Amino acid sequence: MAEHRLPVPPYAPGLNPAEGVWAHLKNSLGNLAPCSINELAALARTRLKRMQYQPGLLNGFINETGLIPTPL
Repeated sequence: MAEHRLPVPPYAPGLNPAEGVWAHLKNSLGNLAPCSINELAALARTRLKRMQYQPGLLNGFINETGLIPTPL
C-alpha cells in the first residue's frame, strides 16, 4: 500500500506541535515578574519539565495539528 504524503509549506505553525508547547509556556509565564534573565530561564525550564510529565497535554498539542502520527 503506497503512502500519500502532502507537501508541508515552509512555514506552517498550525502543523507544528511545538507551537502549542511554546504558547502554553508563554501563557503560564505571562503574569510573572522575574527579577533577572536567570530567574526567567529557571522558571521556563521548570514549566517545560512539568509538561514533560503530562502526556495528555503533549498529545493534545499533536492532536491540535490535525495530523495523524504514523510510526516510521
